[in-house]
Amino acid sequence: MSLHDNLLGGPPPTLLPDNDEAAGALAAGTDPGEVAARWPGYSAAWADLADQAFAADRVVESYAYARVGYHRGLDLLRRNGWGGHGEVPWAHVPNRGFLRCLHALARAAEAIGETDEAERCQQFLHDSDPAAAAALGA
Repeated sequence: MSLHDNLLGGPPPTLLPDNDEAAGALAAGTDPGEVAARWPGYSAAWADLADQAFAADRVVESYAYARVGYHRGLDLLRRNGWGGHGEVPWAHVPNRGFLRCLHALARAAEAIGETDEAERCQQFLHDSDPAAAAALGA
């Protein structure tokens, strides 16, 4: 089975495009804030910022970074054919920034007492790809 298969007859999985420059900058150790400033639509940079802030107990900052990355990711998903539902496979590496932001948003929302939002985000992550939820410990 490939990433393009959909055994349930729903919409095809959404596969976001690569951003080799932004990914390369992060891989080379460029500060994620610099990457996000240069490529604001690159959710992986926002996910890194959210993770760093959460690890430093700056939960509201983590929430804000995750929300920006989530919304920029939604914009990119829509531009690439996603219609509000359907698989966003974890196995497709360019999707991981969005999925990580979704997880980070759920985590931060839970930490600040936004239980309904945390639950919606966790469900959205699981619906996007259970493998993502498992990989991220959600």
